[in-house]
Amino acid sequence: MTEERKMTALDAPVGAGAEQPYESSSLIIPEYGENFNSSDEEMFEAQMQYEQEMQAQAKAEREAAPDFMQTVSMPELYEMVYPGKPPVIDHFLYPGTYLFVGAPKVGKSFMMGQIAYHVSSGTPMWNYAVRKGTVLYLALEDDYRRLQERLYRMFGTEATPDLFFSVASRSLNDGLIEQLNTFISEHPDTSLVIIDTLQKVREAEGETYSYARDYEIIAELKAFADRTGICLILVHHTRKQKSDDSFDRISGTNGLLGAADGAFVMYKNSRIEDDATIEVSGRDQPDKKYKLTRNKETLCWDFKGEDSSDFSEPPEPVIEAIGKFINEDNPSWEGTATELIEKLALDIKPNALSLKLNVNAGKLYNLYFVQYSNKRTHKAKIIQLRYDADHPVIVAPEVMPEAINDDTPAEKNNSDGATAVNSEIAINSNTVSDIANEDYDTAYQLMIENALA
Repeated sequence: MTEERKMTALDAPVGAGAEQPYESSSLIIPEYGENFNSSDEEMFEAQMQYEQEMQAQAKAEREAAPDFMQTVSMPELYEMVYPGKPPVIDHFLYPGTYLFVGAPKVGKSFMMGQIAYHVSSGTPMWNYAVRKGTVLYLALEDDYRRLQERLYRMFGTEATPDLFFSVASRSLNDGLIEQLNTFISEHPDTSLVIIDTLQKVREAEGETYSYARDYEIIAELKAFADRTGICLILVHHTRKQKSDDSFDRISGTNGLLGAADGAFVMYKNSRIEDDATIEVSGRDQPDKKYKLTRNKETLCWDFKGEDSSDFSEPPEPVIEAIGKFINEDNPSWEGTATELIEKLALDIKPNALSLKLNVNAGKLYNLYFVQYSNKRTHKAKIIQLRYDADHPVIVAPEVMPEAINDDTPAEKNNSDGATAVNSEIAINSNTVSDIANEDYDTAYQLMIENALA
């Protein structure tokens, strides 16, 4: 019988940033006899595993130094593959932390209810497709009776079981993040959390706020949203001072917007009018203005149109070609970059193709539901493409409304896709204007009085 001998691995070469070579290693490599049956692939994988362990050991030693700073080179950065972050509402709402700002009684809570309903039901909002997910709405300035009345007015009896409400929560310094973590652990498909309002979860800190404290508060909430991959909307108020820049109206210091991923600013030219504008600025979307009008029957916000900046991402022909190649009929493919280039008749070098796929893996999934990964064998680097047949079903809107017709009968579906409540209660236009701009308790009372008149 061949005696199996063991020997200590040779010293590995010093990597960049390492101070000295390794003196020894506890790892051992068997000396294979002539009867050893391992394949070349297994031997290569064993060698790769050994090298990875040695690199991990070197990294741990470097990171243990008190003056260590984590860095990555540009080539290393391009080798990283990040999963996609699909929008919650196409072209409108993305994962991350966003301020939603407006003056008191401008219609922010109605908008929050509208967003929450459509995300939790998966129905299109305006002309935008929605990815369905569980929603938690902390309506901290409401009570459950008011919520019930508002939602019934907006959506009738079509309730969605994946929309949850709470009218009380802990503050940030008293366990709010722990409460949110518990909810998400119980509802792992949560995609949206709304805190209405931010002020309700802040500790009382007097009338003045510092940039550092504002930034710290948003950064703490953003860390939670980034870790869980959700969209977090923080409803907030505008300041009284006028400004040419809508985002300068955000109450507080610039630390709030500086730490957030973006902001929505909602305003009217006149408090009594039904039209409103939402301006959006964020890291994951171009600056936009959305023109809205209040639906007189449901009090939902209907879409009139949008203005966007000229910025748009350049097309990626490689991503488009792969999106057409991998689909339900051809759900997977595996091979080298050279083979993929030949298959799709692409004009690109193999190394450039691999880097382009690494960088655009998220876009490839968001647009075409194609999952990209790679692995290295002893022969070559292998590209793996797979169509995600279990991706969320997205119901696209049938039409893209360009304007709202105020004469649309109440019996028809509004542009949100939610069925308008039938008009057993007749409300004249003057009263509707009052309802749209008064506190909801007063509005509800006016509605009842008109019904009994």
